[in-house]
Amino acid sequence: MIDRSYLQEDPDEVRDAVENRGADVDVDELVELDERWRELKARGDELRHERNQITQKIGKLVSEGKVDEREQAIEESKELKAQIEDIEAEATELKTELDQRILEIPNIPDESVPLGIDERHNVEDRRWGFDDLPVDADEVTPHYELGEDLDIIDEARAAKTTGSGFYFLKGDGARLEHALIQFMMDVHREQGYVDLFPPIPIKSTSMRGTGQLPKFADDAYRLGGANTDAYDDEDLWLCPTAEVPVTNMYADEILLADDLPLKHQAYTPNFRREAGEHGTETRGIVRVHQFNKVELVNFVDPETSYDRLEELVDEAEEVLRRLELPYRILELCTGDLTFASAKTYDIEVWAPADDMDDGPEEGGRWLEVSSASNFEDFQARRAGLRYRPERHESAEYLHTLNASGLALPRVMVAILECYQNDDGTVTIPEALRPYMDGQEVIEGHEKVGESALGAGERE
Repeated sequence: MIDRSYLQEDPDEVRDAVENRGADVDVDELVELDERWRELKARGDELRHERNQITQKIGKLVSEGKVDEREQAIEESKELKAQIEDIEAEATELKTELDQRILEIPNIPDESVPLGIDERHNVEDRRWGFDDLPVDADEVTPHYELGEDLDIIDEARAAKTTGSGFYFLKGDGARLEHALIQFMMDVHREQGYVDLFPPIPIKSTSMRGTGQLPKFADDAYRLGGANTDAYDDEDLWLCPTAEVPVTNMYADEILLADDLPLKHQAYTPNFRREAGEHGTETRGIVRVHQFNKVELVNFVDPETSYDRLEELVDEAEEVLRRLELPYRILELCTGDLTFASAKTYDIEVWAPADDMDDGPEEGGRWLEVSSASNFEDFQARRAGLRYRPERHESAEYLHTLNASGLALPRVMVAILECYQNDDGTVTIPEALRPYMDGQEVIEGHEKVGESALGAGERE
């Protein structure tokens, strides 16, 4: 969250930032609430000081034997106490409302972020791998058809067991997924990341700490209750991204400058309802409710956070370079930033099937596989993440960053579409072969059950 003093000292900048992000927040009303709270607090302090003086006066009157004046002073003290209690009650109520409302203010974009309303105004930074494309987009079979033909992706049976938006990976499909996870973690381990395997259920306090609550409650899977505003700190949610547990593992702690930069990676399954998508991507595994991801989380000195952001993008890119998958880097505009981000780069892999209107000139479409973001001290303030620049100095808020390294389903889509062969098989990227016992090609599996038979055979 933003610093409350920032709201009071520079409301115009906060107002401009909220407007540029397209957020529905009444900054003027929040400023008025804050001013009213400050007035009540100041008035309460004045009345407490006045009551303390009367208390001292009562003691003196007692020693002097001035009974009538003492009784009058006691009555004044009681009246002041009642006024103080009323003011404190109103101030507490206002502070509770203000604390809740300030959580709804998105982060202030860095001044380098391009202005824009939505994804149409994002800026392409660079591309990689388009000099020698692996396939002709006009001749590519979509991953969902190829996965069904090879019997390595089964959406129909997952719909029976769980519902739409889920899928089974089978045989070499499952092996390829496991290979990708281990490969990604090995790459990032080379880059200095420490492995974590976090718990999957997460408290509401942690969801608030990284900014998922209260804004994105409808997108998350809540355990043991309906998705309403009536949740408390002991409620549990299924992990929407490893960013949440990993960032919050140091909540309310003070790290040392020598600990920074602290770099963690974590593989987790992730769960999202994708509320508001309204039926997009109904076929395939591009937009699903459960997916695997390797997440990169950094805790850094504020002075180095923007240099670290550029390095973080490169660390995530390295996975695609080694897999030899074409991709591009986008700098997100103000209107497309996530709630907690001050600056974000998206990494989008090229998937040649399903030509889209906004796809590249080579055909196909772009699939986001990572968002690398600098949150500055926004998450740190919410989660109480601090560090001491020197052991004798006061603790300060550190900066947090994260990126997917990478989200697996869309990488799987890109592999199936970029590495497919004319005979319907899929060549396994060379970088993954050591993780699949040297296997070079996915040839598919024989389907099982009556559904595998032709109409004549079933009769």
